[in-house]
Amino acid sequence: MALSKADVNNINITAVASKAIRWNSAADGFESGALGGSMVLLSTLTASSSATLSFVNGASSVVLDNTYDSYVFKFINIHPETDSADFTINFSIDGGSNYNVTKTTTLFRVLHSEADDVTNLSYIAVDDLAQSTADLIILDRIKNDNDMSGNGTFQLFNPSNTTFIKNFISRTAAQSGGTYQADLFIAGYGNTTSAIDAVRFKFHTGNIDSGIIKLYGIT
Repeated sequence: MALSKADVNNINITAVASKAIRWNSAADGFESGALGGSMVLLSTLTASSSATLSFVNGASSVVLDNTYDSYVFKFINIHPETDSADFTINFSIDGGSNYNVTKTTTLFRVLHSEADDVTNLSYIAVDDLAQSTADLIILDRIKNDNDMSGNGTFQLFNPSNTTFIKNFISRTAAQSGGTYQADLFIAGYGNTTSAIDAVRFKFHTGNIDSGIIKLYGIT
């Protein structure tokens, strides 16, 4: 197959923020656009003693539809007001009126102590869900010491699809019990063929003292 080439001195493209230069669909010129697999920042929510942080499609620049194949939520320095609180997620199919999508998950935790006397990889049955509408724990037992927080990502695939159930994966990290580094690995699905149009985050007890959640669309 012959390689295409272009005269770089004659490229005339209007610059667009957060876009890249790529071949057009006819492969006879260039255009600006997002590259495949790139992350597009859609919305940012910042907690300040917040009971919940919710992303609702169409509200405050939030996009949760068929614009992107998948969406990633990035958690940055999530800090609880209440000690040893579990950070949770749930989904809505009615614009945020109810967060009660049925979910099934598998959840594993990797644990390592500061003293190097405890190492563990285990399946966490107590936090796992089997056809449950309960909130899913994605960061567990976060300490509320001033210097401790939870961080990580949660990826939701094809939330607006009305043919298939909704798969998701998550990886998060926090200091569990104050002297342990804990990583949680989660995979699961929302057992609904309705479009998910809202996602809510909250602690199982107490408010979100501080922290940031960013929503990205994956092209």
